[in-house]
Amino acid sequence: MEFDRRRERLVEQLRDRGVVEDDATAEALQAVPRHEFVPEERRGDAYRDQPLPIGEGQTVSAPHMVAVMIERLGLEHGDRVLEIGTGCGYHAAVTAEVVGEGNVFSVEYVPELADRARETLDRLGYDISIRTGDGHEGWPEHAPYDAAYLTCAAEQVPSAVVEQVRPGGRVLAPIGGARQQLLRLTVREAGRTERETFGGVRFVRMQGG
Repeated sequence: MEFDRRRERLVEQLRDRGVVEDDATAEALQAVPRHEFVPEERRGDAYRDQPLPIGEGQTVSAPHMVAVMIERLGLEHGDRVLEIGTGCGYHAAVTAEVVGEGNVFSVEYVPELADRARETLDRLGYDISIRTGDGHEGWPEHAPYDAAYLTCAAEQVPSAVVEQVRPGGRVLAPIGGARQQLLRLTVREAGRTERETFGGVRFVRMQGG
């Protein structure tokens, strides 16, 4: 119950700050037990709005960043979504709460993280597909997607990921090296894209490629 109260307070704070504007995003954050996704010794920090280490040199994003990415993508129930960088599975779970079961497909480069995320998501009852592999390749077997996002920073959005998103779909990714910006691409016909940026962010580096 204490975790439930902390999670509720966190969501209220994010709404008060104007980070969360959509009811569906708030309900998704409220529904996902973040403490189940972080190492046991960090569970006391699970409902602080900050990134946390999850092992293998990786982190889980702060809840406000997960909310921002969901709302910048304009996700709706029924959308088919590709995630690059499963990590511990928390971001995928929040996304699944918005778009519905069976609609999230996630690629993780580190086998140990992929295995742990599968175990956690299965235990919590989420129907999320996870593949171990290089996120630069996307996951073509389940394309086309309505949206895709990266939870790791790349020098540019992988072309394979863009190609796997339908016309009218969106791709969101942190782009850059030491300095990163959150970039949204809207995919148009004939491979064209429209670009928008949303300010500075800091993510772990994308692996593979």
